[in-house]
Amino acid sequence: MEGSPIKRFVKFASTCAGKGLEALLLALVLAPLSARADVVAGPAYSHFRLTLQAGERTESVGPLYYSDQMGDQTRWAIPPLMSWTHDRGVDSEEFDFLYPIITWDRFGEEYRFQILQLFNFAGGATQTDTNTHRFALFPLYMQQRSADKSKNYTSVLPFYGHLENRLFRDEIDFIMMPLWVKTLKRGVTTENYVYPIFHRRHGSKLEGWQAWPLVGRETKVPTVSTNHWGDAVPSPGHKSQFVLWPLFVDSHQGIGSTNPIHQQLSAPFYSFTRSPNRDSTSIPFLLGWTSTTDREKKFHEIGAPWPFIVFRRGETATTSRVWPFYSHATNQYLESSWYLWPIYKYNRFYDGETVDRDRTRILFFLYSDATQRHLETGAVQRRRDCWPLFIHRQELDGNTRLQILALLEPLLPNSKSIERNYSHVWSLWRTEHNPNSRASSQSLLWNLYRRDTSAERARTSVFFGIIRCEKSGESSKWSFFGL
Repeated sequence: MEGSPIKRFVKFASTCAGKGLEALLLALVLAPLSARADVVAGPAYSHFRLTLQAGERTESVGPLYYSDQMGDQTRWAIPPLMSWTHDRGVDSEEFDFLYPIITWDRFGEEYRFQILQLFNFAGGATQTDTNTHRFALFPLYMQQRSADKSKNYTSVLPFYGHLENRLFRDEIDFIMMPLWVKTLKRGVTTENYVYPIFHRRHGSKLEGWQAWPLVGRETKVPTVSTNHWGDAVPSPGHKSQFVLWPLFVDSHQGIGSTNPIHQQLSAPFYSFTRSPNRDSTSIPFLLGWTSTTDREKKFHEIGAPWPFIVFRRGETATTSRVWPFYSHATNQYLESSWYLWPIYKYNRFYDGETVDRDRTRILFFLYSDATQRHLETGAVQRRRDCWPLFIHRQELDGNTRLQILALLEPLLPNSKSIERNYSHVWSLWRTEHNPNSRASSQSLLWNLYRRDTSAERARTSVFFGIIRCEKSGESSKWSFFGL
């Protein structure tokens, strides 16, 4: 991957956009100001210290370019076109182009390049120190090449293919899919003919077959295996069958265990579950009357029709739900409520010792308020989103940040890529506060107005730096047009 076109393109883009654009602006436009540690000339060019952590940031051409340096991490972006992040501490890189269309990620020797998750390259060293390289034009063509020839595979859909550790299976073989497909998962082999109508399954004391939806059956005998520490590990058996699915389905699970379960379904007439721990009956099946008694969790539940109207009472859990008007449910650690779903919804997790976490939402993502309290330290983390108006965050160390506007962040709240590639474009107003260093900053329209304050002084710049004010102690200094 070191000499590949992808790697060379990432390095070229990093050099040109990360350094060339900034150097050009400094040399041709703002060279007289570059001698200062902090330069704020509005949307044209601004260089300043970060408020919430140690580091520096450069912004120029309004919302179209920024770069920052935070410890071992270096980042630049030309939003919304591309961005690049390099973390020397963990030896990782991330490059996005028109995210999520094209992305490239590297962590040590492992890498992945993809176009819309359909066309991708991936590779790196495995646990056995063998380099593997993957290529996929999903789902038509997939391949893997390795120095260990036994790890090589190729798939050309629908003609022929062999895959390993893909699509949630240990192995997949097919010829003229769907005419013949064989899969292996956890020691069980399934051979499909005209997938998914006919199949034969065997392995681990298991035998089964089906001609779906007419008839099918499967049986597994209870077994005992030995784990890595030499301990005997029992594996329960099961027996299931169906006729004219889903008109009649019958299964016995957990055979040989302390909690064997018998389930039967005759759609649309009834379904039931019987076991030492739990009994449940539904008449008719789906949207009918349901009665459940759970002896393990110690509750009784009635639904009519389930799951829209449900009442549960027990020692560890209660539920009262009349959808879509009202719901309130609790157990030992959780609480959930909603009114006129989805207008108002509230969730809480409280273990009484370490954490108290709750979240209030209105119309899904229109408004969200999530708070997490660490009971041992008293630290509080909070995030409030109001789409598309703002996002406000308070971290455990007390740092706070307000951003106006927020077009995608409330929809994808944990996406670093959205923040890296798009947030800078519509961040019309930003406010940051660091209570530990007593530093704060405000920015309007990409530093057309900017104010930075610390324990010692405060600096304000307005309209491309034409008006400046610097206060230190009781003294203040004003500057107009550099005079």
